[in-house]
Amino acid sequence: MSRTLVKGTRVLVTGGAGVIGMELVPILVALGADVLVGDFKAQPVEFGGTVRYRQGDLNDLTAAELLGFDPEVVIHLAATFERSTETPGFWDENFRNNVILSHHIMTLARNCQRLKRVVFASSYLIYDPSLYQFDAPQLSPRSLAEDDMIRPRNLTGMAKLAHEQELQFLAGFAECQFSTLCVRIFRGYGRRSRDVISRWIRSLLKGESITVYSPEGYFDYVYAADSAEGLVRLAMCEKATGIVNLGTGQSRRVADVVQILQAQFPLAVIEEVKADELFEASQACTLKLQALIDWKPSRTLETTIPEIIYFEREQSQRPLATVVTRAPLRSILVTSASRKVPLLKAIKDAAVRINPYAQVIAGDTDPMAVARYVADQFWQMPRLDDSVLDELIVGCRAQSISVVLPTRDGELDFWARHRETFASEGIEVIISSPDSIARCRDKLAFANFGITGHLPMIPASMTSESFGAGTLVVKERFGAGSRGLGLDLIREAAIEHARGLDEPVFQPFVTGPEISIDGWADRHGKIVGVVLRSRDRVVSGESQVTTTFSDTKLEEQATRVLSALQLRGPVVLQAIVTQEGLQVIECNPRFGGASTTSIAVGLDSFYWSLAEILGDSKPLTFKRSSGQIRQIRFPLDQIIHGSNF
Repeated sequence: MSRTLVKGTRVLVTGGAGVIGMELVPILVALGADVLVGDFKAQPVEFGGTVRYRQGDLNDLTAAELLGFDPEVVIHLAATFERSTETPGFWDENFRNNVILSHHIMTLARNCQRLKRVVFASSYLIYDPSLYQFDAPQLSPRSLAEDDMIRPRNLTGMAKLAHEQELQFLAGFAECQFSTLCVRIFRGYGRRSRDVISRWIRSLLKGESITVYSPEGYFDYVYAADSAEGLVRLAMCEKATGIVNLGTGQSRRVADVVQILQAQFPLAVIEEVKADELFEASQACTLKLQALIDWKPSRTLETTIPEIIYFEREQSQRPLATVVTRAPLRSILVTSASRKVPLLKAIKDAAVRINPYAQVIAGDTDPMAVARYVADQFWQMPRLDDSVLDELIVGCRAQSISVVLPTRDGELDFWARHRETFASEGIEVIISSPDSIARCRDKLAFANFGITGHLPMIPASMTSESFGAGTLVVKERFGAGSRGLGLDLIREAAIEHARGLDEPVFQPFVTGPEISIDGWADRHGKIVGVVLRSRDRVVSGESQVTTTFSDTKLEEQATRVLSALQLRGPVVLQAIVTQEGLQVIECNPRFGGASTTSIAVGLDSFYWSLAEILGDSKPLTFKRSSGQIRQIRFPLDQIIHGSNF
């Protein structure tokens, strides 16, 4: 073993909670190193107490912090990537988290007196793409050697080359008593990754089809565990300096990946699409790598893809891991912010109780949304569909968003389906599970769930003949409850009204006052508290005047219903009060338009959500204030001076 990495050696690993870092850090720990990991993300539970952990933006790492640890080895993994085609939103993120961050880390590290070794995880994207991209499919891949022409392919490649040049600059001065090595890693993939192989596997496990572009392309796929092992071996090799490739040296076609997946998923629907792009055919020349350490990556797609499938299947079948360290609250994104000024102010009030410098960002597709003038920042967001997932993650990271609060019914399914993906990037979404969201969105399924569970839900049917001779309510099966609503209609009128709806459902008309019930559920679905509100004046489906009241029987019924629905975060029930108690109409698994009323009486929904996400171990209890609260909602003019437009 080299003298650069012996038991007790102090090693700083930046980006250590990423795909490669999760494989690399345990190797260092097994070798007996004293490891400090820095990352945006919360400490992975797998690390336990085996490492020192520094969570947060490493651009904020101070000289005092680093000198206090005084590393002997720095392994710089921290970086941000996009897919092959980078989006406009990546412009700022790449500069801050690649260019500036790498420069900042070395500005501090070069002053550490004990520093002996710096290993930088670079990329093959530095090589001139004209060497390995072609107009037509190739019969064999182009082997790229360390002395081949360079011309970065994209912003990521540019940032990697910039830092390679910085390290070469530092290595030229005698006062820098440390050696430097830049490891150009080829096409990475692995567990916990956003690479295309992992994305395909996640889709196939959900029964979704996958789309394949350019199956003739060649890539040198290198498994994250192999990349980690290679980096450690190279860090231990004092002769390894300058530039070295890290790849298998055995490129594989995209079609090979597809064939292996088809063997694992015989019923998979795989669509091949002709892409208007060049065909890649690249692989690493590993002669230098093997000459230095007599090793190269050995794992194959045939053995690693089943590992990833097993890992992803296990992940999908278990709840989100509990955050074990308190994360810094940076920025909170409120989506579909529109005109939701009271909501924005309420979540800001909750956030500053945790971090006085926390920012609330209003997100909306409308560039002139009123919310932009009351939030700390505004983000004109793309329309939500699966194709913009990476763009959203990049945008969240660029704006230091650590929490997302969805507020519109139509977007809840999107955020619920992708909650785990965002969580893996250190971004928590205050949202219930996809199954719970779907159950609340589908009024027929919601009603049937209540009947099956002996809960006080108003029944629903696709036919008008199911409810005897009384009058009926007709509404859309999906979407907002007030959309296309027909109330207290005789059967013939109900049938006629239903003809104007997309997918109507019928319910018996129940007489009695309608109320709203605000609740809050923790991550395990436990209801911490509920608040009943009368709907004194309703405009466009929302309470313009609402008054809180108490009724133990109704509160117990509401708690039982919400507990059965297994929700998370702020929720709202709509119900009719009859002599028997509640008759529940629907549930909105989000913060309601007038739910700020319930915050005023002690249902501290936003603070509880943020505290739970950030790992606060204090028990959450609902201490209701005495007396009734009435809220009147009305427009309010706000004057903004020119300098603040």
